[in-house]
Amino acid sequence: MKVYDIYSKRQKILMGEVSDVYQYDDIPTPLRVQIIYIMSDALGKQENQETLDMYKLIHDILCREYGKLSLVHKISLSLIDPIDDVRDFILQNEEINQVIDAIELSFRLIDRFYREPDIIKFTEPEITPDDAIEELNIRFREHGLGYQYESGEIIRVDSQIIHAGAVKPVLHLLSDSKFEGANEEFLKAHEHYRHGRYKECLVDCLKAFESTMKTICDIQGWSYQPTDTAKKLIDICFQKNLIPTYLQNQFTSLKSNLESGVPTMRNKNAGHGQGSQPLTLPQHFAAYQLHMTASTILFLLEAEKALP
Repeated sequence: MKVYDIYSKRQKILMGEVSDVYQYDDIPTPLRVQIIYIMSDALGKQENQETLDMYKLIHDILCREYGKLSLVHKISLSLIDPIDDVRDFILQNEEINQVIDAIELSFRLIDRFYREPDIIKFTEPEITPDDAIEELNIRFREHGLGYQYESGEIIRVDSQIIHAGAVKPVLHLLSDSKFEGANEEFLKAHEHYRHGRYKECLVDCLKAFESTMKTICDIQGWSYQPTDTAKKLIDICFQKNLIPTYLQNQFTSLKSNLESGVPTMRNKNAGHGQGSQPLTLPQHFAAYQLHMTASTILFLLEAEKALP
């Protein structure tokens, strides 16, 4: 996989020039170019006929589906170069769904066919399908584009971490200056996730969770100690009827999740020593953590707003 932690990327992060909220409406040109590089590495050497045949397959499928004879170039069919036409389609097309079509189809074919020894022999790719898919997903996250290739399809990231239903509302509510600390920590957790720093993501999820409860206590005038951990803060919230008394029996399971969910997952996976073997957290685990944290914070904020 050809992803490098270059100086300019680090500086953009430090200067706050990288958005930490996913968007879905624009594919920046640098990302389009990077995707073409990945496809070139994964589909094989252009001078090989089998590689050309694969580009032609991508080209012909898209043309048939769109009812066109070419994707971009308006010249004689006999003169169309499928490699150039596919690449220029990805580079120039303003219809984001069609660009996603081309990316999905290309990586689906890479994922399916480039695991066969004969295809590898005749196309001579520089990277494996798994490396191509991993780099694609990393590039999506680097550019803040809310898509990923999973199981043969490009899916919106909000279908994994409930971005639209939990993350966006939480960011809106945390934008209140009273929640500045929690907002900063939750954005940091989101940034860590986008850049593959999953253990750091868990740590900042817990910080955001705790800061939210402390701010609610400040707003309501509930006493607590600055050193109180998540469990003590959760107990205060229940004692003060942040969840109304008549609902507390129904929310017994929620309390259990609040006490053992976010804090325990962080404690077991990011808050203590790793032992002799470094601990690697999978991406889907960090995504679940973001989902749980966002949903829990959203519930607490809405419950606080409903207090008399």
